[in-house]
Parts: sequence; C-alpha cells; structure tokens
Amino acid sequence: MNKTLPALLLFGAFSAAASAQTNVTVYGLLDLGITSEQGGPEGSKVTLGSGIQSGSRLGFKGSEDLGGGLAAIFTVENGFNPDDGTQGQGRLFGRQVFVGLQGGFGTVTAGRQYTPLWSAIDSLDPVDGIAGGSHNLMRRDVRTDNTIRYVSPKLNGFSGELAYSLGEVAGNSAASRILGGALAYANGPLVLKLAHQSKNNATDTDRSKSTYLGGGYNFGVVKALLGFEVNKGVGAIDDKVAVIGAAVPFGASTVMASYTRKNDQSAANDDASQVALAYTYALSKRTNLYSSYTRINNENALISRTRTGDGSGDREFNVGIRHKF
Repeated sequence: MNKTLPALLLFGAFSAAASAQTNVTVYGLLDLGITSEQGGPEGSKVTLGSGIQSGSRLGFKGSEDLGGGLAAIFTVENGFNPDDGTQGQGRLFGRQVFVGLQGGFGTVTAGRQYTPLWSAIDSLDPVDGIAGGSHNLMRRDVRTDNTIRYVSPKLNGFSGELAYSLGEVAGNSAASRILGGALAYANGPLVLKLAHQSKNNATDTDRSKSTYLGGGYNFGVVKALLGFEVNKGVGAIDDKVAVIGAAVPFGASTVMASYTRKNDQSAANDDASQVALAYTYALSKRTNLYSSYTRINNENALISRTRTGDGSGDREFNVGIRHKF
C-alpha cells in the first residue's frame, strides 16, 4: 500500500499534465425527417430520410499544445444514416479526416476535407442547406481526398484559403488534380466571398472550372444573400447560376426563401429554376425543428433533383428534427 499510493499520485500528476496539453472532443449530429417527393418518373413517394438539413455524423476532434503558439490539430468524422443505420458517403470516415498544424501563420491540414468552393457556397446559402439549397443547381465537389489545405488568419476582415488535391495517377501528376482557393471579407453585417476551383480529368486532356462570387448583409430584421457561379465544364457543358434569397429571424423562428436560376449555355440549353421556402424553430441551442418546400422547373430536360433521397422529383416537402451533441 505504501508503494502503491505514491505510484497512483505520480500517475495522476502525469494524466493531469497530459490533459492540460491535449484537448479531445467527441461530437455529433442527428437529422431525421419525413419527405414527400412528387413529380418523379416513378410517381410520388414518402420516405423517412436522414440529413435533410445537415448530414448526420459522429466525430472526434482535438488539439495538442506544442508550445510557442503552435498546436497540432485533427478531425475524424463519420457520416451515417440514422433511418437505417448505414454509413454515409460509402466509407467509414466519409465526411472529414485530417491532421495538421495551427499557429500564427494560419492552419495547414492534410487529408479528406471540404473544398473552398463548397465552403463559400454553403456559408452563403439562403435556406441554410435544407432541401432547397442553391447547390441543387450549382456545381461543386463537397469534399476531396488527398488534399492539402491552407487557411490564413484573419487580417482587417480579410482571410483566404488554398487547397491542392493530388490526383495520384501513375505517370501523370496533373491527371485528376484539383486546385481551389477562396478569398473572404467579413466586417460587421457585411460578408463577401470569392472562390474558384479547377479540376483536371483522369487523363489530363480536359478540365472543369468553377468561379463563385457571393455576399450577404445582415440588416438585423432580415439577412439578404446572393450568389453567382460561372462553370466551364468537361465536354463543353457550360452554365451560369444565380441565387438570391433572404432569412428573417424572429424569436426562436427563422423563415428563409430563395430563388435559383440556371442558364445552360451548351447546345442542349437545359435551363432550370428553383424556388425554396424553409422554416426552422429552435427548441434549444442544440435542437431545432425544420420544414421546407422546394420546386425545380427543368425547362428542357430532367437535369436536376432535390437534395434528399434518391429520386428525381421536381417538388419536395419535408418536416424533421435536428439535434447536435
């Protein structure tokens, strides 16, 4: 007993020191809702689906103080579908998994990560990513593998980020390579973002390019948002997409609305438009109810679909609950 007590005290001291230097957080989100989809080729259907407002996830993130203002950081995040228990994104850690360093110079991370283009579009989406999000008609890679990403510190409201995704094609380092970047300005109620992405095909014989410019202004009683994207695609599938919308908060409620217009500049002329109306109610800081209605008008072909489910209907109504932990 006399030898055991000092050993336990010594172990406790080391554990306390480690805890002071390393911080690990377990977090997650559950999103489930009922969706009614109409206008698809197979007729109407009603489903219980996951990730209508936000993708369900379980994650681990942390940091270690390395001294001198430098820290090691990591995130490991699994996506899953709580309606049937299956994995999301078709892999164990399909959402994010990266490790890196953070300091006065900014943040450098490597792994599977969000693209700068997606981050810009998503942050300025008028309906907060619910089924009628502008990304139904806008082009984007949500996440990319084998990615090295740099995010600068904020300076007088300005910040920027760069991302390089290795194609990992033998004998051709440019094949399947993705380059992306974004600049942002945030000062009080005003937010402006400019993002660009260039993506080579698997043989490095063609590439797609997307450029997005968006902004928002918070007037207090209403937050106005707009965005514009220009795409130059592989095989000359070119288009321009514009979105305008607003969010009106009152008490625990927020009403959101948006209109998105796609102008297809290819020979097919597959233009499309989308209207969306959404509502959220905060039961607490971590739990909210939501509902939305979306309608997509495909003028010449069925070229798009609503965000949820696997159908291709042009009208969708949903109601659900989201809980963060």
